[in-house]
Amino acid sequence: MKEELLALKEEALHSIEKSEDIRELNDFRIRFLGKKGKLTAILRGMANLSPEERPIIGKLANEIKEELEQKFSQKASELKEIAKNARLQQEKIDVTIPSKVILGHKHPLTLVLDEIKEIFLGLGYEVVEGPEVELDYYNFEALNIPKDHPARDMQDTFYITEEILLRTHTSPVQVRTMEKKMPPIKVIVPGRVYRSDEVDATHSPVFHQVEGLVVGKSVTMADLKGTLITFAKMFYGQERRVRFRPSYFPFTEPSAEMDISCIACDGKGCRVCSYTGWLEILGCGMVHPNVLKNCGYDPEEFTGFAFGMGIERIAMLKYGINDMRLFFENDLRFLEQF
Repeated sequence: MKEELLALKEEALHSIEKSEDIRELNDFRIRFLGKKGKLTAILRGMANLSPEERPIIGKLANEIKEELEQKFSQKASELKEIAKNARLQQEKIDVTIPSKVILGHKHPLTLVLDEIKEIFLGLGYEVVEGPEVELDYYNFEALNIPKDHPARDMQDTFYITEEILLRTHTSPVQVRTMEKKMPPIKVIVPGRVYRSDEVDATHSPVFHQVEGLVVGKSVTMADLKGTLITFAKMFYGQERRVRFRPSYFPFTEPSAEMDISCIACDGKGCRVCSYTGWLEILGCGMVHPNVLKNCGYDPEEFTGFAFGMGIERIAMLKYGINDMRLFFENDLRFLEQF
């Protein structure tokens, strides 16, 4: 048995030496030192040895096993180092090769929002923000929206509790602003809003709005129209025509929706504008006296106007995009165009 163990040692050392990679080395380790390996097979014959031979052969077997384990470990370290150096050589970067650096840039919604902010900041407005998790009072009641109003239906609003919800518009920030300060007030309120809508080309449960509020003495509908006409022409071009249509919102009276002449056909009529020549871009109106009262203002002394627009819709019209989902899918083929 001694001769068998020494022969196994020589064979194992030769196999270790000729190993060219870690996988081959591990195969040899299993072949010689595994549970079903050659060393185990030889040691099964120890039962046939005399009591005097067993400790001698056992000691020799342990010495050979320890020596082989050490040799396997040393060879494994050498092979790993060789593999690492080979990989580093393959991955070496030639810093002298001309390269093209691709810089990141702003998302199209951010570009549109920045342009809207720039216009209104130039008109003397202040940018304010508020919480996205809102109280029912600020989202509905303070804005003259009664309990039985359709906007309160669960299909439209994400309720957390009966009194806490995800805001459905940025108008609550207008109320919070009026509670904190007395007129004159000129603010715009950008931010995310949430509604329980199915995702499609024109709807999303999460989208963005910019709302505006002006409150002061002797603020009129003429001020509202002048402000929004100025915005439309600065944003979409001086040749753009504008019209106002009567509408209804609980928090404004009178209320209106503002249209611009179709960007695609210049008002002649096409598929984009449903052959009407006009595109709706925002809702607006004079602040309802009840809203002013809820904020502690005397409607006999102060008046104001408010407006709100969806940033996604504004961007879709500006860039000729027909599917809102493109803004949220992070497709670089789309985003790299801006």
